[in-house]
Amino acid sequence: MRPLSAPGVVSTFAIAAGLSFGTARAAPAVDGLTLPPGFHIAPWVAEIPNARSMARADGGTVFVGTSKGGVVYAVRANADGAREVLTIARGLDMPNGVAVHHGALYVAEMAKIWRYDDIESRLDAPPKPVLVAELPSERHHGWRYIAFGPDGKLYVSIGAPCNVCDRGKEGFATIVRMNPDGSGREVVARGVRNSVGFTWHPVTHELWFTDNGRDLLGDDVPPCELNRVSRVGENFGFPFCHAGRIVDPQFGYAGRCAEATPPVQALGPHVAPLGVHFYTGTQFPAGYRNQVFIAEHGSWNRSQRIGYRITLVRLDGNRAVSYTPFVSGWLRPDGSVTGRPVDLLELPDGSLLVSDDKAGAIYRISHSAS
Repeated sequence: MRPLSAPGVVSTFAIAAGLSFGTARAAPAVDGLTLPPGFHIAPWVAEIPNARSMARADGGTVFVGTSKGGVVYAVRANADGAREVLTIARGLDMPNGVAVHHGALYVAEMAKIWRYDDIESRLDAPPKPVLVAELPSERHHGWRYIAFGPDGKLYVSIGAPCNVCDRGKEGFATIVRMNPDGSGREVVARGVRNSVGFTWHPVTHELWFTDNGRDLLGDDVPPCELNRVSRVGENFGFPFCHAGRIVDPQFGYAGRCAEATPPVQALGPHVAPLGVHFYTGTQFPAGYRNQVFIAEHGSWNRSQRIGYRITLVRLDGNRAVSYTPFVSGWLRPDGSVTGRPVDLLELPDGSLLVSDDKAGAIYRISHSAS
């Protein structure tokens, strides 16, 4: 489907007392959410339907992909302090992924990656997009995540088109990279069932990613994963091995767990980890620097729900030493769900944005000593 540039202001939000008030609906509830002492969470934008991946341009505009409706949004701050939400494009097919590079906005829908040049100066009248790359069109695990690495390459995840299948030779279950114009495509990681979030270590510049474990092996098997890529073409085991130690009952013949790279951290089973971020700011206490935050979207396939939170993985070098909740409470004690975190984006002041596709909102996490 060809994207249609259809700009327009969705609504404007006045920011007061740490809250965001929209003309269409009240701010999403944050009561009941728990964070460590000194941390605070508040709505940053109260209404971005199906908000998914986020990217920030040099001028401060935050771009937001979506899970449904085919829309890409931009959030810009006006001189009066209000935030304005604009529609950058409509008519896209699952435009989950967004990235910014040299002033251009890159948008990944299921089967295509598009580029919108000089986007921040053209928010009110977005340019006609340029086709960068074509991707597989299978819808299963078709949410594409994209980001530019320290090497200037554009990275994109290509999930397996199934719960479990052996289609790696067709280019599925991979993370690939390419030049900004789409040329020079190569596989960076194999055996990756469905990654919808990756980032780079701020010191080593190695690629780290989350991966969603397969279904239909029970409530507690297998765990989801946090992984590190130490060499190009590394294999993380799917479909023959899960979490570096669990032989798949259907596809175990396709390889050995000894040949697969185990995760840095086994996450909760079926927590659906998406966005992952190394904190590099100074607003949070020093002990959080270069540690890993993960947005766990939450289970859909477990008899008792799990996830629906932001977790923190503390590292000693490349070794995980703890895995604990950081923000919880979207999963209520009665089993109801008020939000599903998707992506994480650090602002220049060191605060952290969190998108939520269930509540259709973006939150801001901040820290103060008082």
